Amino acid sequence: MKPLAFIFLLLGVTLWSQAVNPSDEKLLGLWGMEQTYGPTVRGELTIDSRGGGWHAQIAGFDAAVELREQQLRFALAGDRGEFRGRFTTGKKEILGEWIQSPVIALNQRYASPVRLAEVVRGVWRGVVEPLESRVTFFVMIERQADGSIAAYLRNPEHNWFGRGTYALSTTGGRITLKRGQQLLEGRYDQESDLLLLELVDGAPMLKLTRRRREEALGFVPRVAATAYRYRQPIDEKDGWQTGSLAEAGLDPARLAALVEKILAADPAENSLNLQSLLIARHGKLVMEEYFYGFTSERAHNMRSASKTYATMLVGIARDHGAKIAADAPALSFFPQYASFANLDDRKRKITLGDLMNMASGLCDDGDPKFNEDAMQEQSEQPDWYKFALDLPMKKDPGGKDAVYCSSNLNLVGGAVRHATGRWLPEYFDEFVAQPLQFRNFYMNLMPTGEGYMGGGLQLRPRDQLKVGQVYLAGGVWNGKRVLSRQWVEESLQERSSFVSGGDFDPPVHGYGYGWHTRARKVGHKTYRDFFMGGNGGQNVIILPDLDMVVVFSGGNYGEARKFFRWESELLPQYIIPAATSK
Repeated sequence: MKPLAFIFLLLGVTLWSQAVNPSDEKLLGLWGMEQTYGPTVRGELTIDSRGGGWHAQIAGFDAAVELREQQLRFALAGDRGEFRGRFTTGKKEILGEWIQSPVIALNQRYASPVRLAEVVRGVWRGVVEPLESRVTFFVMIERQADGSIAAYLRNPEHNWFGRGTYALSTTGGRITLKRGQQLLEGRYDQESDLLLLELVDGAPMLKLTRRRREEALGFVPRVAATAYRYRQPIDEKDGWQTGSLAEAGLDPARLAALVEKILAADPAENSLNLQSLLIARHGKLVMEEYFYGFTSERAHNMRSASKTYATMLVGIARDHGAKIAADAPALSFFPQYASFANLDDRKRKITLGDLMNMASGLCDDGDPKFNEDAMQEQSEQPDWYKFALDLPMKKDPGGKDAVYCSSNLNLVGGAVRHATGRWLPEYFDEFVAQPLQFRNFYMNLMPTGEGYMGGGLQLRPRDQLKVGQVYLAGGVWNGKRVLSRQWVEESLQERSSFVSGGDFDPPVHGYGYGWHTRARKVGHKTYRDFFMGGNGGQNVIILPDLDMVVVFSGGNYGEARKFFRWESELLPQYIIPAATSK
């Protein structure tokens, strides 16, 4: 999904040369800004049942609470937030999810967990921690080899403006950045030495100040006083046991070379925009590195890597007795719709398994009229299940040829909702987040309020790594079964395959139930990996032969030529050799 409508920057790069204005010289150098846009409703939440009425208070708001069969709900005035919760046995706790409203740069609602404990009889308190809308921009203005002056922009959160160089010109105090047919405009305030640019739709001009590289966290991979030195991850009491690379049988020198490669990346070319790198081996977290301002506590957008959770929930629902099976007709999970557009025998034959392994024949994200972006940007049909199910068929369902389509896995989420009768964020919280000891999660919602399973879940990288460990361990986390071994094996079985979209990707790779798979030859041996994959470089990679799980989180959104190479090149060049060199 395009984060903002102004991102029409997919145009080819064409540099615009002209004579340099001497006044442009004073703009040379690095400029930067950081801005948060809320949401402002956060902090302590109190639910009070005393005095004969149920009320909630948070951030100065007071709202009446609706209580029905142990379920609690309330909404703040002005669409500032909602809460959905339920009592635990004995009513000593309320487990729930906070629904935050869209803000600039976060154009969907998100649900995140909230835990409230009884502090006195009839009063429960907890803390709401919504996903923060954070936007950072850096503009580097440099003289080019031909004498012209140009600028390139960096935005670590979304990679807006990350695909080219802009020619710069000034007229008086007015600034123009030009790339092909696209213009960005602003002005330079000489008195205050500020660069003001219109970069974010719906926001005032952003004020950029001069920066030194050592102040530009987010522009450079890391602001460090000394050279890189490996440190064992810290035990954060989140379920991970930690250990050292040496204890795990991994060559520290090879992995240090990978980190140094990331740290040495050229910001102008921006080809190795990794924001986290984590490795677990033999069940222990042994490497944890963050870059470009990201930290262990900061949730990262998994984009399409989070599709795999849809198929995980199918297995969990089946394990808990829900009537849900891979060979069941997909339409049977959507009885709320009286009819479907473009209904034919092919659509009737789509199974849940066809949706899970991208062989439904229903849709294609390569089709600009009906892909994920088109669905999310249109307003005529707010029910995205219905939008997808009404599409005309692209091809026969089934078979071995996968066609990438985000709606497939979102519909899988709809099947889980029907089979369990549960709201997806709540079900995910109970059966994934809590058993795996997630610190937090942020699930993006459809306009209808249901969880969107086509991509966009935000998790800490340490928590992302846990899911790979669960599948590697046959469905177990820290000795407790989360998922049946049978479902793990069924999910990792190659069922269809994708044809490469370019020379940056191997010709063909396999796909199971939400898991990509490839064979990686290193030396004289071939290793099979299984991975969750998402735009920008989001990967959770399982290497069963090496008893290892790897997480890449990245910021090269929209740049497949760059991020596709991470799994295909960094893995066999650095990570697998680190485990096999001894």
